[in-house]
Amino acid sequence: MTETESDVVTYDQRGEVAVVTMNRPRYRNAQNSAMTYALDDAFYRAAADDGVKVVVLAGAGEHFSAGHDIGTPGRDVDTSFERRAGLWWDHVGKQGVESRYARESEVYLGMCRRWRELPKPTVAMVQGACVAGGLMLAWCCDLIVAADDAFFADPVVRMGIPGVEYFAHPWVMGPRFAKEFLFTGDRIGAERALALGMVNRVVPRAALEDETFALAGRIAKMPRLGLALTKKAVNQAEDLMGMRAGMDSVFGLHHAAHAHNAEVGGDSLAGQTARSMKQD
Repeated sequence: MTETESDVVTYDQRGEVAVVTMNRPRYRNAQNSAMTYALDDAFYRAAADDGVKVVVLAGAGEHFSAGHDIGTPGRDVDTSFERRAGLWWDHVGKQGVESRYARESEVYLGMCRRWRELPKPTVAMVQGACVAGGLMLAWCCDLIVAADDAFFADPVVRMGIPGVEYFAHPWVMGPRFAKEFLFTGDRIGAERALALGMVNRVVPRAALEDETFALAGRIAKMPRLGLALTKKAVNQAEDLMGMRAGMDSVFGLHHAAHAHNAEVGGDSLAGQTARSMKQD
């Protein structure tokens, strides 16, 4: 399959492993809606292909993903795309919460939840920045292999918002550190993430691709149905620990914060920009 630089997501296959790559390296793979819907198409394609046993999610360039697109020329928050993650109305042409809640229910929480349920193992291959919305993409994968230069952060409390929409923090790093992670907005490195159990492996940057595909190849030797049922078993156990219900409750708090920002300041992001969110 021939890809071009204009494709915001590329799809390739290496044997029984599908490779889904975010392809906006100029903008550190910031997620606009064009990217999230293209990711959705790619994951559907991998799920439907009997020749695919494992999916690797990657980011082109120096960084995995800097998060939601809040300021590039390709930002498309007011653009309609095909809706498949839920039955909420189209957000375009609506105002206030009626717009924000519909859009984020679809392109963030809804899509990440569905990708988590893809009936094939998924492996995130993370280098450089994995920030805010980038965390959501990594966290909805089953395994995370991180380069030694990877760093992780969720600085959205600077906006007065209690974490990104796919609020997996207490489950992937534990409640006490989740509070520190959010309260400070600080970056943590790959080794700290490994110690917290947030990633599976840390490898040298130069070995990231080889190590990730070696792991994916080992997994691909297992029976397809066995992998699907095992994944479902662990996901169900995680949900019985309160993950799904917890996300629902925090999603409401997330939108209360957006609404508060818009009411008191006229901007649902509290005046923050991509530049200001990068400040330590």
